[in-house]
Amino acid sequence: MNHLHDALGTPTDVAPPALAALHTRLDGRLDGAARAWLDQALDEAAAHPGTHGPISVWELRIAEAGRRCGPEHAEAARVLLLHAARADVTTLDRVYRQGTADERRAVLQALPHLVPGPDALPIVEDALRTNDTRLVAAAVGPYAALHLDAHNWRHAVLKCLFTGVPVEAVADLPRRARADAELARMLADYADERTAAGRPVPQDLHHVLSLTEHPATPPGTDAPHGSDGKES
Repeated sequence: MNHLHDALGTPTDVAPPALAALHTRLDGRLDGAARAWLDQALDEAAAHPGTHGPISVWELRIAEAGRRCGPEHAEAARVLLLHAARADVTTLDRVYRQGTADERRAVLQALPHLVPGPDALPIVEDALRTNDTRLVAAAVGPYAALHLDAHNWRHAVLKCLFTGVPVEAVADLPRRARADAELARMLADYADERTAAGRPVPQDLHHVLSLTEHPATPPGTDAPHGSDGKES
């Protein structure tokens, strides 16, 4: 069965190409037992997406994924399960709040595939308040690039610099940083603080600062969201 197509039932629920490709890659890396488990778990999630009793069957499968698929493949399996279950924002928030750090990261990775608007931003903002670098890296992905306002996005970039998360994790960084004078000011202040304290300035800071120097969008074209230097 094509679990990311047929199991979801309607054309509007068909998995986007990125998830279909993820499923194909995962199938090629799992052994037979793990692949059979994932197929069954996806079927269960698609057939019974809501909560039944204290917790739904597919949510139990989210917790099992590490043991069944191996730690290196568990995140991909969890993302696929969340999509198959058509998890809404309330469900995603519950899985995130009750989950382990690895399960929370999977929720963050699934957001751009499941939530078209900004309703899941509280999940992103919670992850950005942590000092877990893997959560921070997941929180600055494509969903944040689309929906975080300029003020919070700038602080997310600074959070990466504070915690040592490589800025290559920040989705759409060149577009959002372009000609952002306020971000440039914040970066310069942080560099001055580091220098005054006798501490090295991260190379990533210089990279982001160089992106803020790119010219603004020419008049008559649509300015990229969050890149005009103004607070949203």
